[in-house]
Amino acid sequence: MQTHNKRKALSTEKLKTIYHNIANRYDFQHAFITARADQRGRKILVENTVNDGVDVLDCGSGTGTTGIMAARKVGQHGKVIFFDLSEDMLSVAREKVVRENLQERVIFQTGDMVHLPFADNRFDVVLSTYSLCPVYDPVKGALELYRVTKPGGKLGIAHSTEPKNVIARYLAHLVEDIAWHLPWLSMGCRSVSVLPALEKAGGRVVLSKYIGIPFWPFLVFVIEKPVT
Repeated sequence: MQTHNKRKALSTEKLKTIYHNIANRYDFQHAFITARADQRGRKILVENTVNDGVDVLDCGSGTGTTGIMAARKVGQHGKVIFFDLSEDMLSVAREKVVRENLQERVIFQTGDMVHLPFADNRFDVVLSTYSLCPVYDPVKGALELYRVTKPGGKLGIAHSTEPKNVIARYLAHLVEDIAWHLPWLSMGCRSVSVLPALEKAGGRVVLSKYIGIPFWPFLVFVIEKPVT
């Protein structure tokens, strides 16, 4: 497991409990904590990966905000799988999908993103927005996402990263030390580093940018899987 601050991941069962408790307020809470930078990251990824008619995996889809953006773009001939560890988060996503009348384009499935139940080279587009941050092995999770991406397809990821500024990084760690003792607030999220492993696996970076507030930035990037 590679993380910037080496903070140990919470257990899978602990994460399920956390997301069970916050599912109905997750959208508000995450947007408030990130000053809505989370939404900006989702839009960047969907706009740069999803087209009409493609098959999409939204991995760690949570309450479905990213997946719904993707479902709007895939049109009547595309599909989006909402895949998440938490059935409670997916229940919120189901309600949103019904309100958007996108049921015909969406499939829901629960599971562990470190062990995806999909064949190699399955999806045209794979998305992960803020779902690698709490995972017990984020690098392995990212490589699983890459595995199920088709050659010529795109993998879009947004995750927490360390502030570049030394002072901002120091202050962020102080706040995180407090938040980590309040799991309902931290949601198990921590800075991770997966891009080097994806590049080593052969992925080609076609987009990479830092967004968000100085103390808690996100790295948003798109990888293209080469055709062999």
